[in-house]
Order: sequence, then C-alpha cells, then structure tokens
Amino acid sequence: MTDNKKPLLGLSLYELKEVAKSLGMPAFTGGQMAKWLYAQHVETIDEMTNISKANREKLAAEYTIGCMPHIECQKSKDGTIKYLFPTASGKHVETVYIPDHDRATLCVSCEVGCKMNCLFCQTGKQGFEGYLTVTDILNQIYSLPERDNLTNIVFMGQGEPMDNLDNVLKATEVLTSDYGYAWSPKRITVSSVGVKKKLKRFLDESECHVAISMHSPIPEQRAMLMPAERGMSITEIIDLMREYDFTHQRRLSFEYIMFRGVNDSMTHAREIVKLTKGLFCRFNLIRFHKIPNIDLEGCSEEKMEAFRDYLNNHGIITTIRASRGQDIFAACGLLSTAKTIEEQRKNDEQQKK
Repeated sequence: MTDNKKPLLGLSLYELKEVAKSLGMPAFTGGQMAKWLYAQHVETIDEMTNISKANREKLAAEYTIGCMPHIECQKSKDGTIKYLFPTASGKHVETVYIPDHDRATLCVSCEVGCKMNCLFCQTGKQGFEGYLTVTDILNQIYSLPERDNLTNIVFMGQGEPMDNLDNVLKATEVLTSDYGYAWSPKRITVSSVGVKKKLKRFLDESECHVAISMHSPIPEQRAMLMPAERGMSITEIIDLMREYDFTHQRRLSFEYIMFRGVNDSMTHAREIVKLTKGLFCRFNLIRFHKIPNIDLEGCSEEKMEAFRDYLNNHGIITTIRASRGQDIFAACGLLSTAKTIEEQRKNDEQQKK
C-alpha cells in the first residue's frame, strides 16, 4: 500500500458503512462501495462513479482499493498456472489456478511460509514469515486474470488456515455474503492439520467444506510426519468431527499423501476404516512430489489403486487426486517463496540436465 493508506478490499458491509460515516458521507455509500469492490472489481476509487467526485476525493485521501496484480506467473504443460502475488508487508505468496474442463479451482494461501513444519512439505521448510491480511487473501482472487472462470476455491496453499483463522473467516465471509461475492460456502474448502479450539471454532462459525490432512491413521507415525499431531491428535480430530453433521451438503474429506513403505500398507487402510467408522467422509489419496533433502518416496500406482479400492469396498468414498502443475512446482506440497529453496530447485534441475 502507498502513503499508509488503508485498503478497502476485505472490509465487510458494516465496516464500509462505518468508513463512509467517518468521512461525513451517508451510510448507504458503504453499500455502493461494496458493489464497486465485490461485483465490479474496480482498481481505483475514482472508478466508483455513482459516488460524488468530492466524496471520492475524501475517500482516496485516506483509502486505496488494496488490490495488487501478480508479479510473475508460470504455466504448466497441463494448463495449471502458478501466480506470485505481492503482500502488503512486502513479501510474496504463491497461488495456483487449476482449470479442469467445466471447473476451475483456485488454491489460495493464507500465510507466507508455515509454522507446522510437516516433513513432506516445501512450504514448511520455508518456515513462517508472516500472516496474510484479509486484503492479501482476497487479492489472490480479486486480481486473478481468470477470476470470472472460478467455480471453486480451496484454502490449501501456503500456511495453516486455522493458524490465521480470524482473517480466513473474514475472507470467507466476504466470499459468501450477499454484499460480497455471494458464493455458496459449498464452493469453498478449507484445509487443516488440526489446531485445538481453532478447528472447532471454524466448524461452528463457517459452513464451508473442511479437509483434514491425515497422512497416517497411526498417531505415533503421524507425529513423525506432522509435528502438529502433538498439539491435536488425529483421534481428537475424529472425535470432534463426530459432533457435526456431514451427511447433507457440507463435506468432510481427508487428505492422504502416500509414501512408499511408510503409510501405504493394508494395515494403514484397515486402521483408517476403524478410525473413521460411522463418520460420513471421503478420502483424497495424493501422490507425493519429491522435495530436496527429504528421505521420502512416492508409492507405486498399483499400491495407490489397491489402497483406494480397499477403502471404497469398505464404504469410504476414495479417489486418487490428479497431480497438477508438478513441472512448475505448483503441485501439492511444493509451494514456497523462500529464495534458498528456489535456488535448491534450480540446482536440482541443473543436476538432472
């Protein structure tokens, strides 16, 4: 943002009305601003033409829209596009656009880096560099060139959504409210490794789908892969999920990256069936994408298919997620904006050549 002006992008209708009143404008001007922001996607306050010039000047003296275009993009051979967006703090975050026939999904980030430090995730290796503001989160949608094609949004990019819950909830409010994008919450999925109290609050305050990163049904093994297990165990997460109804429109899914010789056995599949018995859910099996200096390998396609078939045969809807954007480091677990990791990637590519 320039000149310490405050952004309008991300403000609720109530907050926009308060802005109007604080500047001596009628409260209904806040409703006009909301339409210009979330329906028209204006880039400057001067484009809000049904607000008087004098009032636009008052507004522009203290506020800016807050949108910032991407500074880099990479396109995969499969059509996936990875964008690099600046943030208000001067850092950068990656966002992935995934077109698929009549669907188009955007994978948005909520933090620069991540605190969770999952063994298999490139973002975790970056470390935590800061929370995204509501403006930063929504800018990934607002400033997306393909914005009008979107059918779904997943909070599965950089960062743990429950760790930045206030801003994630406010962003989803704008996306689903009548004054905002008016999306159904069923078009939005928010992922989590499980964070005590925060996950329950999300379930209580949002109607969006929830996706839990499981990766092993065995607590001791999950803790080796995901340190967050020590803060909220997979058994605690399952117990919490049993308090909510997922038999109608709201969906509960589990994400499960498969590692060769680690979590891909029939023992693991049987433990999943026991752990989730009676819980209405689905599983997404995910191919592991190798990252530097981590001694994990992806399992074979045959093992993934056998694992999928076992779960399906035991009443758990299970699919193998198509891997998208791997050639541009846009696939699951590969997002990072750390320079050192970028250099590592380049070195790896050079060695392959």
